Amino acid sequence: MSNIQKGNEMKKVNIPVKTIAGILVGVIGVMGSIYTVNEGHIGIVKRFSEAKQQVNPGLHFKIPFIDSVEEIEVRTRKNEERMASSTKEQMPVTISVSVNWTVDKAAALDLFRQYGGLTQFENRILDPRFRSATKDVIPQYDAEKLIQDRAGAIQAIEANLIEEMKSFPVTVDNIQIEDIKLPAKYLTSIETKQTEKNLADAEKHKLARQNLEAQRDVNTAKAKADGIRLVAIAEAESIRIKGLAEAESITAKAKALNNNPLIIKLTEAQNWDGKLPATILGSGNMPILDMREKSNK
Repeated sequence: MSNIQKGNEMKKVNIPVKTIAGILVGVIGVMGSIYTVNEGHIGIVKRFSEAKQQVNPGLHFKIPFIDSVEEIEVRTRKNEERMASSTKEQMPVTISVSVNWTVDKAAALDLFRQYGGLTQFENRILDPRFRSATKDVIPQYDAEKLIQDRAGAIQAIEANLIEEMKSFPVTVDNIQIEDIKLPAKYLTSIETKQTEKNLADAEKHKLARQNLEAQRDVNTAKAKADGIRLVAIAEAESIRIKGLAEAESITAKAKALNNNPLIIKLTEAQNWDGKLPATILGSGNMPILDMREKSNK
């Protein structure tokens, strides 16, 4: 193939530079007009750096080279502050507290316009008020109560912060006291105090147990005494009843004898062993001899 033919073929496939540039500009324009907003965020559309509107997560279109998009997170965020304070008895304490907060979706554009984004809002609005709410509460508690009643301190801090933030387009909740650091000397004294308290409680428990055992012995002795007393009462009552019965029997017998003298004879006859008396004493000094022995001889 000659050089002339090759040149003619190159002219046939040659694309004008203007056309290529136009295609490139079109592709860049199309690509620049499409954007997405991630889930959990709100897109702030800016035109020449002026915030114009907010858009929800998903696929959107904008004017290429003119509009830009900045995202604001509307999921729950956590801020943690570590600060020095003092307790009610002027004891220095270092405390770490955290708070969860969420931007109101409907007000994301207003927040961006006023504060320029979440970082500036945290630094200028949220964090200073959070520290202030915490430092207002901690001095109301002495060190021991602060440790024992952490939930009460948390509720007080939360109430203060909610009041401070009620005019801003955010919601604050779930405040936590993450850590409390007290002086080492105080912790040692607390440990000693707790040890002494445990020993006192153990001694009190021991004394209560001894009292319980002593009371149990007293109850046992009382029960035995009550048992003996009841037995004695029963025996005495039995003897009294038997005596009454015997007295009634004697009275009945005496009454029967008075009414019928022959019963005496009958009783003597029933009790006689068949023998006559060996001697009989008379009214005089001479004894009456037993004539039965003589007659038998």
